[in-house]
Amino acid sequence: MISIKRFSFNPYQVNTYILFDETRECVIIDPGMDNEHENKVFLDFISENNLKPVKLLNTHAHIDHILANDYVAKTFDLKLFSHADSVQFMEGALVYASTFGLQMSAVKEIDEFFTDGQIVEFGNSTIKVLDTPGHADGSICFYGEEDKFVITGDVLFRESIGRTDLKTGNYDLLQKSIWEKLFTLPDDTTAYPGHGPETQIGFEKTHNPYVAIGMDLD
Repeated sequence: MISIKRFSFNPYQVNTYILFDETRECVIIDPGMDNEHENKVFLDFISENNLKPVKLLNTHAHIDHILANDYVAKTFDLKLFSHADSVQFMEGALVYASTFGLQMSAVKEIDEFFTDGQIVEFGNSTIKVLDTPGHADGSICFYGEEDKFVITGDVLFRESIGRTDLKTGNYDLLQKSIWEKLFTLPDDTTAYPGHGPETQIGFEKTHNPYVAIGMDLD
């Protein structure tokens, strides 16, 4: 069974996730730590729970979600996994961080690229990659079918969706990603977003003012 720990880091309150199971192996998703205090909070949880990080994952490569990629990768000697279309956002990331007053030591290059439907393994567990562009090229979600959850990054929020006015944002494409990849999941699937509280897929299908639908997806 996968356990999920959520932290809220940096001025943009990015949700950083640690997923782990009974083996104590874990994956780290979107490390957004911005200062030494946040680093300590993050490391203390890993130490206190005897976790062994084995993979570093990004839902997408907007600056607030990748701030601590390099720090985490070097601390635990991890490879970074993300979508190939995220590479464009890595370029100039240090400049973006400085512009917005964020602390970023270096940009970690992506070591391996994800593809739609790929299975990510850790411990006794697996999660599935869902290709969900629209908020940004390279946006992906991570679906844990057995444990009924999905990590949605900035694709889907509680009663909201990711903004589409940034580079490569596309509202129609984002709607399509949500309808075809997320709203086809079971209604009792818990969605853990990149910002804010978790929600349920069934709730969003009927209450989200941007993408609410009936049962017909055609």
